[in-house]
Amino acid sequence: MEENTILTKQILNSAVVKFVIYKPLIARSARAGQFVILRGREGGERVPVTLVDWDKEEGTITVIIQSIGKSTSLFNSLNQGDKFLNVAGPLGTPVEIKECGTVAVVGGGVGIAEVYPIARALKEAGNRVIAVLGARTKELLILEKEMTALCDKTVCATDDGSYGLKGMVTDAIEQLHNGGEKINVGFIIGPIPMMKFTARLMDKLGMTPYASLNPIMLDGTGMCGCCRVTVEGKVRFACVEGPMFPARTIDFDELIRRTSEYKPLEKQSLQAFEKEHVCKCGLH
Repeated sequence: MEENTILTKQILNSAVVKFVIYKPLIARSARAGQFVILRGREGGERVPVTLVDWDKEEGTITVIIQSIGKSTSLFNSLNQGDKFLNVAGPLGTPVEIKECGTVAVVGGGVGIAEVYPIARALKEAGNRVIAVLGARTKELLILEKEMTALCDKTVCATDDGSYGLKGMVTDAIEQLHNGGEKINVGFIIGPIPMMKFTARLMDKLGMTPYASLNPIMLDGTGMCGCCRVTVEGKVRFACVEGPMFPARTIDFDELIRRTSEYKPLEKQSLQAFEKEHVCKCGLH
């Protein structure tokens, strides 16, 4: 079996795909909270993707990818038996796993996949783990069955009310708190605004929040400086010092500004990609 080969592909919803990739070296050393950088073809973009699972015996890693721009759409067009050109990792600092009492793992959208290995590690360390899962609609809610099997309690929230609680993950956390749940620590992964407001709420309620940051990344080793974020008033490099940081002092507004800088170019690139891949069979 050649490294970087896709062993299985599972479509989770219209935008999200789960891949199991043969990569023994990464599988042997991966830990919760780390990521890999994928490249689909020569000259292609380097895209950081969180490790969702790994199997040391089988030599496989699992990633879940949401089609957002050109590169992620290209990745999700690959099939079983295809290969990624490069799979580099594991990168980043693993999450510090210890006994904290009751812990909330909060995932928004594809962030549910990214918080899954953290939930598993926390449970194995003896914690009581509550999963708070959020998505815009029921169709976009992923891994609920897996999280429910793993965690002591699972609460779902959808923006449109199509499943679970109607509202945001912050509404679910407030509901848990008002219902008597004493949550000590929270680990949050999802869209930046969601992480910002969830961290603020957790801090207000006396919880200790951590957030996994997703700034612009390039080399994944800290040398280029693209992944810089501000935490506690200091510049930190998410690819080597993170991606998980104490959330109370993260400058989320700066992070939002920096990740928005290339949005117009990303949109143009995606439109060009979609035009290139228009079906020519006359069916669409």
